[in-house]
Amino acid sequence: MFLWQYLALLLPITVQVCKAQRCEDFTDLDLSHAIIGTSLKIRLLLYTRENDTCGTLISHTNLSAHPEFNFSTPTTFIIHGYRPTGSPPVWVHTITEMLLEREDMNVIVVDWNHGAANVNYFKAVENTHKAADNLTAFIKMMQEHGASLSSIHMIGVSLGAHISGFVGANLNGSIGWITGLDPAGPQFTGYPPKDRLDPTDAQFVDVLHTDIDSLGFREPLGHIDFYANGGTDQPGCPRTIFSGGAYFKCDHQRSVLLYLDSVNRTCVSTAFPCNSYKDFLDGNCLNCDRFGAAGCPVFGYDIREWKDVLLRLRETKTYFTTNAVTPFCRTNYRMEVMVWNKDVRWGYITVKLHGDGEEAVATIDHKASEFKKYTETKLLAQFDKDIHSVRKVSLKFSTGNVFKPKHKLRVLRIRLSHLERKERPLCRYDFLLEENKEFSFKPIPCEDSNF
Repeated sequence: MFLWQYLALLLPITVQVCKAQRCEDFTDLDLSHAIIGTSLKIRLLLYTRENDTCGTLISHTNLSAHPEFNFSTPTTFIIHGYRPTGSPPVWVHTITEMLLEREDMNVIVVDWNHGAANVNYFKAVENTHKAADNLTAFIKMMQEHGASLSSIHMIGVSLGAHISGFVGANLNGSIGWITGLDPAGPQFTGYPPKDRLDPTDAQFVDVLHTDIDSLGFREPLGHIDFYANGGTDQPGCPRTIFSGGAYFKCDHQRSVLLYLDSVNRTCVSTAFPCNSYKDFLDGNCLNCDRFGAAGCPVFGYDIREWKDVLLRLRETKTYFTTNAVTPFCRTNYRMEVMVWNKDVRWGYITVKLHGDGEEAVATIDHKASEFKKYTETKLLAQFDKDIHSVRKVSLKFSTGNVFKPKHKLRVLRIRLSHLERKERPLCRYDFLLEENKEFSFKPIPCEDSNF
């Protein structure tokens, strides 16, 4: 057989292989598209464990053409928000790969960049309803192929959170799970539940708030709402407008970064139910008895383990704090201080835990604490990392008064109780803290502790 005949036989095979291996990317637009304005067009990109980095463009009308779509496994939709510059979200591939590493599922990235890329924010908001109708029709087609609504998880960012809610409402709240990452506030705040995400949109709705004073939504929207750092001013984000675009978007985008940590199991952020961030920082909300044996809920992907108890409790507001960079989670201790000073003292405490070549720091300075004779002052100490074997503790007391005489704290007892691990609290008895001077000691197990 001649060479050209071999080539003729191989050419169709090569074409088919190339078609099978073609990877679809998220739509990449630029500012010029946003200025002109884009009309809504939705592309659905499917990722599976077999193709975790290669997206397959899914037909809106013929799912039979996609044998790689396994309708018996769970499906997670990733829905981005407003794209004022038209660029793809920098996190979209990362979250896809992390989810597939956690669980065998279908991950569908909802690419509605055509429609979200528009300098006219109001037009993008208008497109959220149209996008939701499109996704609703697609999910109904999934049902016809055997998919269960209960196995669907929608993760929506900003405007994407409300799109998820609209889809859920269209399907009478039958979707299994909706996660809202800093749902958009402008054009949604003050509107009735039918015009935004709300707890009835899915069997379970969890929401993270990181920018409630600007681009995010302030009020609770789910069965459980997490307020990271009170929902405003995320650590490490710019505080002045001179920082450029990061000043406007850093707090808002932090929601995705925090969620990525939870999916990747980088660390665990325990959240505490509370009426206000102030009460939480004051250490008044450290009891999680209402959750029974499950204990305090954790923020992020593993919150589903608390689903049943949260549905019984109805709506729950929780708070937690984070570090400025990943790993974002912090470690919480209850610190109880009893003094025997004759006069009342007011001040701030910095605590350091020393382990095997590691050091963790907690600065309790959101307000001056009151230290009164024979009265236990309860404080929440939040450390930037977890020290599993504490060898030494260092304390520093400060009043913040530069020009006044230095004071001393005559400490009768200090007790440190780890709030995430059930272990015997650490104590030290009868010592003197001089203002602005660090005092270190080797802690001992507390004598009177029931744990």
